[in-house]
Amino acid sequence: MPVRADDLPGTAAPEDPSPPPGQVIIGRFDQRPPYAVHRPRGADSWLFTWTTGGTGLLRQGVAETLAAPGDLVVLGPDTPHHYTVGPGARHWAFWWVHCQPRPSWTSWLRPYGTGDRLYAVPSAPDGIRARVDTAFHRMLADARWTGEGTPPVPPTAPEDTEVAVAHGTAARELALCSLEEVVLLTAARSEPRRSGADPRIRRAEDLIAADPGAPHTVRSLAERVALSPSRFAHLFTEQLGHSPMRALRHARLHHAARLLEATDLPVERVATASGFGSPFHFSRVFRQRYGVPPGEYRQGLRDDG
Repeated sequence: MPVRADDLPGTAAPEDPSPPPGQVIIGRFDQRPPYAVHRPRGADSWLFTWTTGGTGLLRQGVAETLAAPGDLVVLGPDTPHHYTVGPGARHWAFWWVHCQPRPSWTSWLRPYGTGDRLYAVPSAPDGIRARVDTAFHRMLADARWTGEGTPPVPPTAPEDTEVAVAHGTAARELALCSLEEVVLLTAARSEPRRSGADPRIRRAEDLIAADPGAPHTVRSLAERVALSPSRFAHLFTEQLGHSPMRALRHARLHHAARLLEATDLPVERVATASGFGSPFHFSRVFRQRYGVPPGEYRQGLRDDG
């Protein structure tokens, strides 16, 4: 939820330098006023923050947001930013990670952008929070792994201030895997919804998102949410601004794009796994959505990498 503030408290570390973009650094802080960090040129890497206690205030360019427990806030690079303990809060406890995100993460975060590369993901449910906290504990331990023996056991209660740098390739990749789990559990668990939507329509959205490749129809979805097909189609379109089948096609194309990014499955198998009966139809609608055919989309990602 974006907020406005006239100014921030004094800076604890003026022009605090950011880690270089190639590194993965994770830490846990529990800070009290007047803690603040000010980077007038922004950071070279992305900054992910997960609040566990108190409140934080983060500003990126002219965009601002308050961070409460269960909120994921991400700041993109190369934009002036400030962050501090929230107004009136006694402290701000949070995990933070400086790194370069994997390519797929930006599309998951994009719906939560508030401007100037600040992404504020709404508070996660308690069950998800527990898994996210576990992922951060594991991330801290894995970042300290030398690659020999087994990774350290994740601490159950880290100190208020702990920082680890993932030096080795294995440590960096394991830490990024845990951070990817965090992003998936929070930002990618569902797309932002309109407030006040009928719970039955939300349930239908969840059914589509959970298995976009399934043979969903208006009738089958309506039956799952205890509505007649006509009432379901009308209510869905009225509340979300598009039909159930359009939502299904969007979810299938999104799923297909993720498969193209993360796997080497042939395009025909990607089409089938995403619920498209015809590879030709899949290629045509994929090009309409992403501007290039599926094979070219995959190749472009590899060329960029």
